[in-house]
Amino acid sequence: MAAVSDPIDVDRVRQRFQACHQGHVFEYWDTLTVSQQAALLHQTSALSEGLADLVEGQRKAVAALDAVPDAAEISAPEPIRLPQGSEDERRLAEARETGLGVLRDGRVAMCVVAGGQGTRLGFEGPKGAYPLGPVSDRCLFALQAQKIRGLARRAGCRIPWYVMTSAATDAATRALFEEQGNFGLNPDDVFIFSQGMLPAWDFEDRLILSEPHRIAESPNGHGGAPLALAVSGALEDMEARGIDRLFYYQVDNPLIRMGDAVFVGLHEEIGSEMSCKVIRKREAADKMGVVAEVRGRPTVIEYTEIPPDLRDLRGDDGELVYWAGNIAIHLFNRDFLRRIAAESERCLPFHASPKAIESVDSDAKNRASVGPNGYKLERFVFDALPWAERTCLMEVRAEEEFSPIKNAEGKDSPESSRAQLVARYRSWLGQAGIEVPPGVEAIEVDHSVIDSPADVMESGFSDLADAGKAILVSTGSTGTGMDA
Repeated sequence: MAAVSDPIDVDRVRQRFQACHQGHVFEYWDTLTVSQQAALLHQTSALSEGLADLVEGQRKAVAALDAVPDAAEISAPEPIRLPQGSEDERRLAEARETGLGVLRDGRVAMCVVAGGQGTRLGFEGPKGAYPLGPVSDRCLFALQAQKIRGLARRAGCRIPWYVMTSAATDAATRALFEEQGNFGLNPDDVFIFSQGMLPAWDFEDRLILSEPHRIAESPNGHGGAPLALAVSGALEDMEARGIDRLFYYQVDNPLIRMGDAVFVGLHEEIGSEMSCKVIRKREAADKMGVVAEVRGRPTVIEYTEIPPDLRDLRGDDGELVYWAGNIAIHLFNRDFLRRIAAESERCLPFHASPKAIESVDSDAKNRASVGPNGYKLERFVFDALPWAERTCLMEVRAEEEFSPIKNAEGKDSPESSRAQLVARYRSWLGQAGIEVPPGVEAIEVDHSVIDSPADVMESGFSDLADAGKAILVSTGSTGTGMDA
């Protein structure tokens, strides 16, 4: 980049912003220090070439907030339902064998979206660093790394972990992985990369300045994953390893069934390019997008964008018509991701959300806005679904696979998630005939050893004492078993 003192460079960038009616971002230019001018010029230069597309994309996203989907073009989806009988059980058993073959061939990698911070939980740092182990307080990253180690052991191959961070979490995440020795994984199998950023806009379609020398920005959403995978070299890394399937999930779901062989097998047998797991919504107002058929294509309609009459619609049986809740667990073909990354502007449009955004006031001092004062933009990865030539939708049970940590307390909180984890571990032990002694309040398993009831049964444990370090229990004041 040319020096800040170079008027040609400054003029060129300012002209582009003026042409897009965004010249106000240089309002304080003459009052800035040299270093502040350099910071603003660096940011605006990066935005300037695609600014016209950004402006247009933002306007479309805001207009879409008031758009009402044509109900005549929307119909209920047809996922693969939970097994209802022996025929369904047989199909899923066959899919599991297919999936195990794909895993054993080393064709599947894991990808976690981990750009969020733990602010809403009252936690300083990346959400993946949040301590959630019911007994050990192991963090989310550590619990998930256990699952990857166990999956790799059972598959008999290395399984890379692609970790998507954001500008806010990248440095802290890298430091944590280094401090924790990559949580027991081979460092060559951990690929950390960062998603992109998008600027914020006020209600008059103008870029917001968070400081006199800085445009307000925020992470570009989980829909930034395909492009970030491409730009970072992750897709090339996958190709070099012979990996052509990417299992995608979000870091705040500790119940993730990592690399689920049944899911992988169904994806393979159907010839799917993108697959989704769904759960049955408990209430119409549950804050999760729903999968529907829109103009004959499977599509996720975000909960903020579905009209109430469709959201609440029930059939003759009293059940929700649009019941298939999206839980952000997907399986992608590598070549499909590459195609979506190359066509992000078309396939992954911006979505706008009214937010309170820190901005400068008339005196050029920072202030925290009271109530929404503009829009943050993001892309949604599930918008890629209708672009896939073939798809697979698979219903799963929420109590087994979905317990997100979104709130500090109550529903979808660390407390509710830990309780669900403990209930799941109790169920596994019970199915294996292992009795949990009275007084045990919390249970935690080492997922690198135990990740299903079958693992408990195959382990040969006769009781909790026999399990040793594979199972940790707590009576509320002490913990015993595996190392904490």
